[in-house]
Amino acid sequence: MPVDYARALNGHVEIHVTVNAHHLHRTTICVRCTPSVLGDLLHAGQVIRPEDSWPELLAVDAENVSHSTVPPLALETVADDSLCLLTIHAHPDDESSKGAGSVARYRDEGVRTVLVCCTGGELGDISNPAMDQPGVLENLAEVRRGELAEATKIIGFDEVVMLDYRDSGMPGSIGNGDLRSFHQAPLDEAVGRLVTVIRRVRPQVIVTYADNQQGYPHPDHLKVHDISIPAFDRAGDAAWYPWAGPAFQPSKLYYSTWARARTLGMHEAYLALGEESPYDSKWLERPWQDHRITSRVDVNDYYDVRTNALIAHATQIDPTSKWWFGLPHEVLRTVHPYDDYILARSTLDSHPSEDRHSPPTHESPAGIREDDLFAGLR
Repeated sequence: MPVDYARALNGHVEIHVTVNAHHLHRTTICVRCTPSVLGDLLHAGQVIRPEDSWPELLAVDAENVSHSTVPPLALETVADDSLCLLTIHAHPDDESSKGAGSVARYRDEGVRTVLVCCTGGELGDISNPAMDQPGVLENLAEVRRGELAEATKIIGFDEVVMLDYRDSGMPGSIGNGDLRSFHQAPLDEAVGRLVTVIRRVRPQVIVTYADNQQGYPHPDHLKVHDISIPAFDRAGDAAWYPWAGPAFQPSKLYYSTWARARTLGMHEAYLALGEESPYDSKWLERPWQDHRITSRVDVNDYYDVRTNALIAHATQIDPTSKWWFGLPHEVLRTVHPYDDYILARSTLDSHPSEDRHSPPTHESPAGIREDDLFAGLR
Protein backbone atom coordinates (compact mmCIF):
# COMPACT_ATOMS: atom_id res chain seq x y z
CA MET A 1 0.00 0.00 0.00
CA PRO A 2 1.63 3.31 -1.01
CA VAL A 3 1.84 6.09 1.53
CA ASP A 4 -0.17 9.19 0.64
CA TYR A 5 1.57 11.31 3.22
CA ALA A 6 2.65 11.38 6.84
CA ARG A 7 3.56 14.18 9.19
CA ALA A 8 4.27 14.99 12.81
CA LEU A 9 1.87 17.46 14.41
CA ASN A 10 0.93 18.38 17.95
CA GLY A 11 2.84 15.56 19.56
CA HIS A 12 1.61 12.76 17.35
CA VAL A 13 2.32 11.23 13.97
CA GLU A 14 -0.28 10.69 11.25
CA ILE A 15 0.33 8.21 8.43
CA HIS A 16 -2.16 8.07 5.56
CA VAL A 17 -2.59 5.40 2.90
CA THR A 18 -5.28 4.95 0.28
CA VAL A 19 -6.78 1.51 -0.26
CA ASN A 20 -9.71 0.04 -2.13
CA ALA A 21 -12.22 -1.94 -0.09
CA HIS A 22 -15.49 -3.55 -1.16
CA HIS A 23 -15.33 -1.52 -4.38
CA LEU A 24 -15.75 1.72 -2.42
CA HIS A 25 -14.26 4.15 -4.85
CA ARG A 26 -11.60 5.60 -2.57
CA THR A 27 -10.92 4.91 1.07
CA THR A 28 -8.13 6.60 3.00
CA ILE A 29 -6.85 5.23 6.29
CA CYS A 30 -4.97 7.21 8.90
CA VAL A 31 -2.97 5.66 11.72
CA ARG A 32 -2.10 8.03 14.53
CA CYS A 33 0.61 7.18 17.01
CA THR A 34 3.05 8.89 19.34
CA PRO A 35 6.36 10.04 17.85
CA SER A 36 8.24 7.69 20.18
CA VAL A 37 6.80 4.75 18.26
CA LEU A 38 8.53 5.79 15.08
CA GLY A 39 11.62 7.12 16.79
CA ASP A 40 13.40 9.71 14.70
CA LEU A 41 11.69 8.72 11.46
CA LEU A 42 9.68 11.92 11.37
CA HIS A 43 10.58 15.42 12.41
CA ALA A 44 8.01 18.16 12.97
CA GLY A 45 6.67 19.29 9.61
CA GLN A 46 8.37 16.57 7.58
CA VAL A 47 6.19 15.03 4.86
CA ILE A 48 6.65 11.49 3.59
CA ARG A 49 5.50 11.12 0.00
CA PRO A 50 4.17 8.07 -1.90
CA GLU A 51 7.61 7.05 -3.09
CA ASP A 52 8.59 6.25 0.49
CA SER A 53 8.37 2.67 1.70
CA TRP A 54 5.15 1.69 3.48
CA PRO A 55 6.61 -1.51 5.03
CA GLU A 56 9.29 0.63 6.66
CA LEU A 57 6.54 2.73 8.27
CA LEU A 58 4.70 -0.33 9.53
CA ALA A 59 7.14 -0.58 12.43
CA VAL A 60 4.37 0.74 14.65
CA ASP A 61 3.67 -0.66 18.10
CA ALA A 62 -0.07 -1.41 17.95
CA GLU A 63 -0.46 -0.66 21.65
CA ASN A 64 0.59 2.93 21.02
CA VAL A 65 -1.86 3.55 18.19
CA SER A 66 -4.40 5.97 19.64
CA HIS A 67 -6.76 6.83 16.82
CA SER A 68 -7.95 5.77 13.39
CA THR A 69 -9.55 8.28 11.09
CA VAL A 70 -9.51 9.57 7.53
CA PRO A 71 -8.55 12.84 5.96
CA PRO A 72 -8.34 12.10 2.20
CA LEU A 73 -5.91 14.94 1.63
CA ALA A 74 -3.59 13.36 -0.88
CA LEU A 75 -6.18 12.45 -3.49
CA GLU A 76 -6.23 14.46 -6.68
CA THR A 77 -8.31 17.64 -6.71
CA VAL A 78 -11.11 17.72 -9.27
CA ALA A 79 -9.85 19.87 -12.13
CA ASP A 80 -13.12 21.18 -13.54
CA ASP A 81 -16.08 23.10 -12.16
CA SER A 82 -18.75 20.59 -13.10
CA LEU A 83 -21.74 20.46 -10.78
CA CYS A 84 -21.15 18.35 -7.71
CA LEU A 85 -23.37 17.26 -4.81
CA LEU A 86 -21.71 16.23 -1.53
CA THR A 87 -23.82 14.47 1.10
CA ILE A 88 -22.53 13.91 4.65
CA HIS A 89 -23.90 11.04 6.73
CA ALA A 90 -23.13 9.44 10.07
CA HIS A 91 -23.41 5.68 9.42
CA PRO A 92 -23.87 3.19 6.61
CA ASP A 93 -27.64 3.11 5.79
CA ASP A 94 -28.17 6.83 6.50
CA GLU A 95 -27.33 7.61 2.86
CA SER A 96 -30.18 5.29 1.82
CA SER A 97 -32.86 6.49 4.23
CA LYS A 98 -32.19 10.20 3.70
CA GLY A 99 -32.13 11.66 0.22
CA ALA A 100 -31.23 8.58 -1.84
CA GLY A 101 -33.78 9.49 -4.50
CA SER A 102 -32.33 12.98 -4.85
CA VAL A 103 -28.80 11.65 -5.31
CA ALA A 104 -29.97 9.17 -7.96
CA ARG A 105 -31.89 11.88 -9.77
CA TYR A 106 -28.97 14.30 -9.81
CA ARG A 107 -26.58 11.60 -10.94
CA ASP A 108 -28.89 10.94 -13.89
CA GLU A 109 -28.82 14.66 -14.65
CA GLY A 110 -25.02 14.59 -14.91
CA VAL A 111 -24.15 15.90 -11.45
CA ARG A 112 -21.13 14.33 -9.73
CA THR A 113 -22.28 12.76 -6.48
CA VAL A 114 -20.01 12.17 -3.48
CA LEU A 115 -20.80 10.58 -0.12
CA VAL A 116 -18.88 11.23 3.08
CA CYS A 117 -19.69 8.51 5.63
CA CYS A 118 -18.24 9.48 8.99
CA THR A 119 -18.29 6.13 10.83
CA GLY A 120 -18.44 2.44 10.10
CA GLY A 121 -21.56 1.77 12.16
CA GLU A 122 -19.65 -0.73 14.30
CA LEU A 123 -22.05 -0.41 17.24
CA GLY A 124 -25.29 -0.83 15.35
CA ASP A 125 -27.79 -3.51 16.25
CA ILE A 126 -28.86 -6.33 13.96
CA SER A 127 -32.41 -5.24 13.15
CA ASN A 128 -33.14 -7.97 10.63
CA PRO A 129 -33.71 -11.38 12.30
CA ALA A 130 -32.59 -13.14 9.13
CA MET A 131 -29.10 -11.65 9.62
CA ASP A 132 -28.79 -12.65 13.27
CA GLN A 133 -26.32 -15.39 12.44
CA PRO A 134 -22.95 -16.48 13.85
CA GLY A 135 -20.12 -14.24 12.74
CA VAL A 136 -22.26 -11.28 11.67
CA LEU A 137 -22.23 -9.28 14.89
CA GLU A 138 -18.58 -10.13 15.51
CA ASN A 139 -17.66 -8.72 12.09
CA LEU A 140 -20.31 -6.05 11.88
CA ALA A 141 -17.99 -3.29 10.68
CA GLU A 142 -16.84 -5.40 7.74
CA VAL A 143 -20.36 -6.57 6.96
CA ARG A 144 -21.71 -3.04 6.98
CA ARG A 145 -18.96 -1.85 4.65
CA GLY A 146 -20.08 -4.47 2.19
CA GLU A 147 -23.68 -3.36 2.57
CA LEU A 148 -22.66 0.25 2.02
CA ALA A 149 -20.80 -0.66 -1.15
CA GLU A 150 -23.90 -2.35 -2.55
CA ALA A 151 -26.25 0.46 -1.51
CA THR A 152 -24.08 3.24 -2.94
CA LYS A 153 -23.78 1.31 -6.19
CA ILE A 154 -27.59 1.18 -6.38
CA ILE A 155 -27.94 4.88 -5.61
CA GLY A 156 -25.19 5.79 -8.05
CA PHE A 157 -22.63 7.67 -5.97
CA ASP A 158 -19.56 8.51 -8.02
CA GLU A 159 -17.34 8.43 -4.96
CA VAL A 160 -17.54 7.26 -1.35
CA VAL A 161 -15.19 8.74 1.24
CA MET A 162 -15.00 6.94 4.58
CA LEU A 163 -13.81 9.16 7.41
CA ASP A 164 -13.30 5.96 9.41
CA TYR A 165 -14.19 7.33 12.82
CA ARG A 166 -15.67 4.71 15.10
CA ASP A 167 -19.41 4.59 15.74
CA SER A 168 -20.13 6.36 19.03
CA GLY A 169 -23.19 4.31 19.96
CA MET A 170 -26.53 5.54 21.22
CA PRO A 171 -26.75 8.46 23.70
CA GLY A 172 -25.43 7.48 27.10
CA SER A 173 -23.85 4.22 25.93
CA ILE A 174 -20.29 3.17 26.72
CA GLY A 175 -19.28 3.82 23.12
CA ASN A 176 -19.66 7.56 23.68
CA GLY A 177 -16.43 7.53 25.67
CA ASP A 178 -14.31 5.59 23.18
CA LEU A 179 -11.42 7.81 22.13
CA ARG A 180 -11.66 6.37 18.62
CA SER A 181 -15.28 7.47 18.29
CA PHE A 182 -16.60 10.29 16.15
CA HIS A 183 -18.14 11.80 19.28
CA GLN A 184 -14.72 12.12 20.91
CA ALA A 185 -12.88 13.46 17.84
CA PRO A 186 -11.57 17.00 18.41
CA LEU A 187 -13.82 19.39 16.52
CA ASP A 188 -11.11 21.26 14.60
CA GLU A 189 -9.49 18.00 13.57
CA ALA A 190 -12.76 16.55 12.26
CA VAL A 191 -13.65 19.81 10.50
CA GLY A 192 -10.24 19.85 8.86
CA ARG A 193 -10.72 16.37 7.54
CA LEU A 194 -14.05 17.32 6.01
CA VAL A 195 -12.55 20.49 4.54
CA THR A 196 -9.96 18.37 2.70
CA VAL A 197 -12.80 16.53 0.99
CA ILE A 198 -14.69 19.71 0.11
CA ARG A 199 -11.62 21.36 -1.37
CA ARG A 200 -10.80 18.30 -3.42
CA VAL A 201 -14.23 17.44 -4.87
CA ARG A 202 -15.44 21.10 -5.08
CA PRO A 203 -19.19 20.67 -4.44
CA GLN A 204 -21.48 23.57 -5.12
CA VAL A 205 -24.13 21.93 -2.92
CA ILE A 206 -23.67 20.15 0.41
CA VAL A 207 -26.37 18.20 2.26
CA THR A 208 -25.97 17.50 5.97
CA TYR A 209 -28.03 17.09 9.17
CA ALA A 210 -30.08 19.80 10.83
CA ASP A 211 -29.26 21.87 13.87
CA ASN A 212 -32.40 20.64 15.65
CA GLN A 213 -32.25 16.86 16.13
CA GLN A 214 -34.51 16.44 19.15
CA GLY A 215 -36.29 13.56 17.47
CA TYR A 216 -33.12 11.45 17.19
CA PRO A 217 -30.19 12.91 19.17
CA HIS A 218 -27.60 10.28 18.23
CA PRO A 219 -24.11 11.60 19.08
CA ASP A 220 -22.83 10.88 15.58
CA HIS A 221 -25.74 12.66 13.92
CA LEU A 222 -25.16 15.68 16.14
CA LYS A 223 -21.46 15.63 15.26
CA VAL A 224 -22.20 15.52 11.53
CA HIS A 225 -23.99 18.83 11.91
CA ASP A 226 -21.30 20.25 14.17
CA ILE A 227 -18.50 19.68 11.65
CA SER A 228 -20.50 20.54 8.53
CA ILE A 229 -21.27 24.16 9.37
CA PRO A 230 -17.69 25.30 10.07
CA ALA A 231 -16.41 23.16 7.19
CA PHE A 232 -18.75 25.00 4.80
CA ASP A 233 -17.38 28.33 6.04
CA ARG A 234 -13.72 27.38 6.33
CA ALA A 235 -13.36 25.51 3.03
CA GLY A 236 -13.35 28.84 1.20
CA ASP A 237 -10.91 30.53 3.59
CA ALA A 238 -7.30 29.78 2.69
CA ALA A 239 -6.18 30.76 6.18
CA TRP A 240 -7.82 27.61 7.55
CA TYR A 241 -6.02 24.29 7.04
CA PRO A 242 -3.48 25.52 4.45
CA TRP A 243 -2.32 21.91 4.04
CA ALA A 244 -5.80 20.80 2.89
CA GLY A 245 -5.62 21.99 -0.71
CA PRO A 246 -6.71 25.14 -2.57
CA ALA A 247 -9.59 27.01 -0.96
CA PHE A 248 -13.04 26.40 -2.42
CA GLN A 249 -16.32 27.95 -1.28
CA PRO A 250 -19.48 25.86 -1.73
CA SER A 251 -22.57 27.83 -2.70
CA LYS A 252 -25.38 26.16 -0.77
CA LEU A 253 -25.76 23.99 2.31
CA TYR A 254 -28.96 22.10 3.05
CA TYR A 255 -30.31 20.20 6.00
CA SER A 256 -31.98 16.94 5.05
CA THR A 257 -35.22 16.45 6.95
CA TRP A 258 -38.08 13.99 7.14
CA ALA A 259 -41.34 15.87 6.79
CA ARG A 260 -44.19 15.13 9.16
CA ALA A 261 -46.32 15.10 6.00
CA ARG A 262 -44.53 11.90 4.94
CA THR A 263 -45.07 10.08 8.24
CA LEU A 264 -48.65 11.30 8.59
CA GLY A 265 -49.37 10.25 5.00
CA MET A 266 -48.04 6.76 5.71
CA HIS A 267 -50.09 6.55 8.90
CA GLU A 268 -53.28 7.60 7.15
CA ALA A 269 -52.65 5.19 4.27
CA TYR A 270 -52.54 2.29 6.72
CA LEU A 271 -55.77 3.40 8.35
CA ALA A 272 -57.46 3.81 4.94
CA LEU A 273 -56.59 0.18 4.19
CA GLY A 274 -58.08 -0.90 7.51
CA GLU A 275 -54.68 -1.89 8.91
CA GLU A 276 -52.91 -1.01 12.12
CA SER A 277 -50.34 1.72 11.60
CA PRO A 278 -46.79 1.23 12.90
CA TYR A 279 -46.57 5.00 13.40
CA ASP A 280 -47.71 5.53 16.97
CA SER A 281 -47.84 8.73 19.01
CA LYS A 282 -44.09 8.56 19.57
CA TRP A 283 -43.65 9.25 15.87
CA LEU A 284 -46.62 11.47 15.19
CA GLU A 285 -45.91 13.78 18.13
CA ARG A 286 -42.13 14.01 17.88
CA PRO A 287 -40.57 17.42 17.10
CA TRP A 288 -40.90 18.17 13.39
CA GLN A 289 -39.31 20.80 11.15
CA ASP A 290 -41.93 21.11 8.40
CA HIS A 291 -42.29 24.85 8.95
CA ARG A 292 -38.62 25.28 8.04
CA ILE A 293 -38.69 23.32 4.77
CA THR A 294 -37.62 25.50 1.84
CA SER A 295 -36.86 22.94 -0.86
CA ARG A 296 -38.73 19.88 -2.10
CA VAL A 297 -37.24 17.58 -4.74
CA ASP A 298 -39.58 15.31 -6.72
CA VAL A 299 -38.19 11.77 -6.54
CA ASN A 300 -41.25 9.85 -7.68
CA ASP A 301 -39.26 8.19 -10.47
CA TYR A 302 -36.60 7.07 -7.97
CA TYR A 303 -38.73 5.39 -5.34
CA ASP A 304 -37.30 1.96 -6.21
CA VAL A 305 -33.75 3.28 -5.77
CA ARG A 306 -34.44 4.18 -2.16
CA THR A 307 -36.20 0.88 -1.49
CA ASN A 308 -33.47 -1.27 -3.01
CA ALA A 309 -30.69 0.71 -1.34
CA LEU A 310 -32.36 0.29 2.05
CA ILE A 311 -32.75 -3.46 1.52
CA ALA A 312 -29.03 -3.67 0.68
CA HIS A 313 -28.38 -2.80 4.34
CA ALA A 314 -29.52 -6.27 5.34
CA THR A 315 -28.31 -6.09 8.96
CA GLN A 316 -30.15 -2.84 9.58
CA ILE A 317 -33.32 -3.08 7.51
CA ASP A 318 -35.85 -5.90 7.81
CA PRO A 319 -37.53 -6.26 4.39
CA THR A 320 -40.69 -7.44 6.17
CA SER A 321 -40.85 -4.35 8.39
CA LYS A 322 -44.20 -2.55 8.29
CA TRP A 323 -42.39 0.63 9.30
CA TRP A 324 -40.49 0.65 6.02
CA PHE A 325 -42.37 -1.53 3.56
CA GLY A 326 -45.77 -2.49 4.95
CA LEU A 327 -47.87 -0.57 2.43
CA PRO A 328 -48.56 -1.88 -1.07
CA HIS A 329 -45.92 -0.77 -3.52
CA GLU A 330 -48.29 1.38 -5.59
CA VAL A 331 -49.48 3.17 -2.43
CA LEU A 332 -46.11 3.59 -0.79
CA ARG A 333 -44.49 5.28 -3.76
CA THR A 334 -47.21 7.95 -3.99
CA VAL A 335 -47.68 8.88 -0.31
CA HIS A 336 -44.99 11.59 -0.31
CA PRO A 337 -42.85 11.32 -3.46
CA TYR A 338 -40.43 14.05 -2.37
CA ASP A 339 -37.20 14.57 -0.49
CA ASP A 340 -37.40 17.61 1.78
CA TYR A 341 -34.64 20.06 2.65
CA ILE A 342 -33.96 23.25 4.58
CA LEU A 343 -31.67 25.76 2.84
CA ALA A 344 -29.45 26.64 5.79
CA ARG A 345 -26.59 28.51 4.09
CA SER A 346 -26.31 30.19 0.71
CA THR A 347 -23.85 32.53 -0.95
CA LEU A 348 -26.38 33.29 -3.71
CA ASP A 349 -28.33 36.53 -3.36
CA SER A 350 -31.02 35.08 -5.63
CA HIS A 351 -31.53 32.13 -3.26
CA PRO A 352 -31.11 33.41 0.30
CA SER A 353 -30.87 30.86 3.07
CA GLU A 354 -32.85 30.47 6.24
CA ASP A 355 -30.38 32.53 8.28
CA ARG A 356 -31.05 35.58 6.07
CA HIS A 357 -34.79 35.53 6.73
CA SER A 358 -36.81 36.03 9.85
CA PRO A 359 -36.75 32.68 11.68
CA PRO A 360 -39.63 30.54 10.39
CA THR A 361 -42.27 29.45 12.86
CA HIS A 362 -45.28 27.15 12.69
CA GLU A 363 -47.45 30.26 12.29
CA SER A 364 -45.11 31.82 9.70
CA PRO A 365 -43.43 28.92 7.85
CA ALA A 366 -40.54 29.30 5.45
CA GLY A 367 -42.57 28.05 2.50
CA ILE A 368 -41.37 25.91 -0.40
CA ARG A 369 -39.18 28.16 -2.53
CA GLU A 370 -37.25 25.59 -4.59
CA ASP A 371 -37.74 22.27 -6.35
CA ASP A 372 -34.06 21.94 -7.25
CA LEU A 373 -31.04 21.99 -4.90
CA PHE A 374 -29.03 23.49 -7.76
CA ALA A 375 -31.48 26.35 -8.30
CA GLY A 376 -29.47 29.47 -9.06
CA LEU A 377 -26.48 27.40 -10.15
CA ARG A 378 -27.65 26.14 -13.53
